Amino acid sequence: MKESILIVDDETGIREGCRRVLVPEGFVVQTAASIKEAQHLLQEGNFDMVLLDIMMPDGRGIDLIEPIHKKDPDAVCIIITGYATVEMAVDAIKRGAYNFISKPFTSDMLIMTVNQGLEKRRLSLETKRLNEIEQKAQELAQAKEDLERLDQFKSNFILTITHELRSPVSGAQSLVRTLIKGLAGDVSDIQKDVLIRIENRLDNLADLVDDLLSLAETKSTNLELSLQPVEIDLILSNIIDNFSVEATQKGVQLKLKTTEGASTVFANESGLQKIFNNLIQNAIKYTPSGGEVKVAVKNNDQGVFVTVSDTGLGIPTKDIPHIGEEFYRAGNVKKAGFQGTGLGLSIVYQYMRQFNASIDLESQEGKGTTFTLFFPKNADRCDSHTNYSKIVSGGERSIKI
Repeated sequence: MKESILIVDDETGIREGCRRVLVPEGFVVQTAASIKEAQHLLQEGNFDMVLLDIMMPDGRGIDLIEPIHKKDPDAVCIIITGYATVEMAVDAIKRGAYNFISKPFTSDMLIMTVNQGLEKRRLSLETKRLNEIEQKAQELAQAKEDLERLDQFKSNFILTITHELRSPVSGAQSLVRTLIKGLAGDVSDIQKDVLIRIENRLDNLADLVDDLLSLAETKSTNLELSLQPVEIDLILSNIIDNFSVEATQKGVQLKLKTTEGASTVFANESGLQKIFNNLIQNAIKYTPSGGEVKVAVKNNDQGVFVTVSDTGLGIPTKDIPHIGEEFYRAGNVKKAGFQGTGLGLSIVYQYMRQFNASIDLESQEGKGTTFTLFFPKNADRCDSHTNYSKIVSGGERSIKI
């Protein structure tokens, strides 16, 4: 943007001479022959620099410095005078003038003085801009620190509460089951039906407590400090064995495919078990009879990939960006009547972050879902700009952490 200059002088030769010199230099120049005209122009427009004649027929140019700086503190004021004195120079500087130029002056002197003044303005504006950026950065850093402290407080609070809730919930479950089995006396069919409903509600509450506890643990402890080489094949094999009965009873094929040799990842066993328990259990849960759940492990030079795919309900496109948010459940899952806490995938995503790993999701409603987990070699942090799922499956319509 061209810089704008106002020339205030009662001599036509000075005004027009300055204009002829400065316009070819790329400046936008306006002139005023009186203080009154200058005041009008200053009120209506904005100027980067004002050249002020110190003595005008209707006043002194020096008296315009204060209102100029009141409107724009970084505007540069230069005094033009044919009566240069030390006293005048001191007074002008005190009032905020940047420099003064004595009549008569050459074109080169004018251009040099103007360029020096405008460079000072540019530096002043840039300093302000950088200070504003620094102030904003400090505010953002403080806000981030406050949010982290609040999140830590929330996690510690949840951790404490869930520990306190676990014992009474377990006790209530035990008592209800004792009544259902008739170990505390005969129970009528109606009473048994009510007790079974209570048991189901307590089971849901116990699941919520366990999920909250797992989620709080991922946030309140530094799992990265406990990362170590873990053979993922054995963990997956045990989990598949544990879910095989549930899958068979539902009529869902559960398959595991591993590569030759051990697939070692940097993590911890407890976290990996929670990750794959959640993913595989969800896959079985949301896959109808006759469907299939496949777990596959693949190694390459970058690290270890694990995919968990199913032929189940799938996730609506509008819900995909929210998967992994705490307590979020896809609309089709809730509509189908499936029970859940909405925390399982939050736990998965939190552990993956703690393991410096990446998780990518592909899904199509009515056709199924595939989660691709990538564990980099040597515990290097994942590059968030690399789509690891495409390395394995070339998939689209996905979300990644």
